[in-house]
Amino acid sequence: MASSERSGRLVRVIVLALMLLPIHTLPLLAAEQVAKPVVEKAEPQEKSVVKKLVGIASYYAKKFHGRATTSGERYHPEKMTAAHQSLPLGTKVLVRNLANDKEVTVVVNDRCRKKGFPFIDLSRAAARKLGFLGEGKARVAIIPLTEDES
Repeated sequence: MASSERSGRLVRVIVLALMLLPIHTLPLLAAEQVAKPVVEKAEPQEKSVVKKLVGIASYYAKKFHGRATTSGERYHPEKMTAAHQSLPLGTKVLVRNLANDKEVTVVVNDRCRKKGFPFIDLSRAAARKLGFLGEGKARVAIIPLTEDES
């Protein structure tokens, strides 16, 4: 058994380490904070007010052609489909490129990684119609459509 002097020293070292740990990890905690998503209300349409998310859109890489999506469908780059982290599968979404005001309607049939900001991953055909196929990413408005609006 350790002497009382050695065990007392060990306790002091552990207490000191526990006191310094929160101070040491503060820069890591600050780096993890991400900007809050911008949620706006769209202009009132005939019957409903739809939430509009402003976020980032990208498109699927060529290597995903023919692979199964979360819904079970095979990904085809010429279909108007998308992946989103939280919208229900089968939801129709209006995506508007904020740089050039081009719009496209896509169906969510896949999931993408969780991000701290609104994010949608589009098929290559949808990215082409929105005008950012060669650029990789674009700032977009993501507007889920109700059954009446689609």
